[in-house]
Amino acid sequence: MTEPGPRDRFTALYSSCYSSVYAYAVSRAGRQLAEEVASETFGVAWRRIDDVPGEALPWLLGVARNILRESYRAEARRQSLESELAAWTTAEEVTAGDIAESVTERIAVLRALATLSDEDRELLTLVAWHGLRAANAAKVVGCSTATLFVRLHRARRRLERAMATEPGTVTNPSRSLASAKESSR
Repeated sequence: MTEPGPRDRFTALYSSCYSSVYAYAVSRAGRQLAEEVASETFGVAWRRIDDVPGEALPWLLGVARNILRESYRAEARRQSLESELAAWTTAEEVTAGDIAESVTERIAVLRALATLSDEDRELLTLVAWHGLRAANAAKVVGCSTATLFVRLHRARRRLERAMATEPGTVTNPSRSLASAKESSR
């Protein structure tokens, strides 16, 4: 008989180990994240099927552990940034009934900014808050100027969409981003 192909090996691996990987993820992260962790674990197994050892379960649980660790790190970074952004606003600014338009704009921008990915926030703040020109911002993030323009355009669109769900929404998020910087000084 011939050795099973990658698809057959993966199918057998999935059938025999999914419930154990899922149970491990539930025990570490709860049911809410367990399915996502198990899916990512088997995504890695599929991409690296040739690296999966004969006794696959310990290897799969190690992958799941790494995925969980990375998600904890990402959550810690998000919470840290959220706390930092929250520190830029006072409780009075958030709860006051009659707030000046610029303060309302600033709060909306900061909240919308907190919902974006690290990469989008970095691009937007490099250009709007730190005042870097496109060529210099491209050097910071390690891409070409043309690529930076594309990423920046997409980040601005995502910021616009995020701001559309915020109270105190403004029509020009780039200008609002710059004014949020100014009012935080």
